[in-house]
Amino acid sequence: MIASVHGTVQAVRLDAAVVEVGGVGLLVQATPTTLAGLRVGSTAQLATSLVVREDSLTLFGFADADEREVFELVQTVSGVGPRLALAMLAVHTPDGLRRAVADEDLAALKRVPGIGHKGAQRIVLELGDKLGLPSSAVATGSPVPSDDRRDQVVEALVGLGWTARAAGDAVDTVLESSPGPVGADEVAGVLRAALRTLGGGRG
Repeated sequence: MIASVHGTVQAVRLDAAVVEVGGVGLLVQATPTTLAGLRVGSTAQLATSLVVREDSLTLFGFADADEREVFELVQTVSGVGPRLALAMLAVHTPDGLRRAVADEDLAALKRVPGIGHKGAQRIVLELGDKLGLPSSAVATGSPVPSDDRRDQVVEALVGLGWTARAAGDAVDTVLESSPGPVGADEVAGVLRAALRTLGGGRG
């Protein structure tokens, strides 16, 4: 298993990044939050999980080992594969998922594209206490990026399954409630806020 990668970022896409390690460019699938912290030409250190299928080898990257552990644990639930597990971490932090499961918060789990009522019930039932309790309160009121980052967040939401119009409206709502420019590394804040605004529906 490839537990981590450390190298130069060659490219950042909507759903993946290319990290050069020892002269080899590795395609690493990741959440919009993780990708927002990567810059082309900079050095990246990602915890990784290699998913092996008969016809493919797919490498998934995470900001830290905790995200990787949660990614792997949620896949023990029937019907949850790596893509859905990654979508869960795109919508919720690891502690957010722990809290949703511990509180049996089906509405929070249903905010993830691809998870319906029965799926949320199954996640709560089968995960049980496997994830453990949240280590800290889930952050609220995260800072939002300036308007020149709007398109990046909209594209990330479209990649998660929402229409461009719905994504744009949600991002505009978030930006209007928290005006003012902030750093590019805070894109994750507006992404999570927009996901909360969108809820479980896709327009």
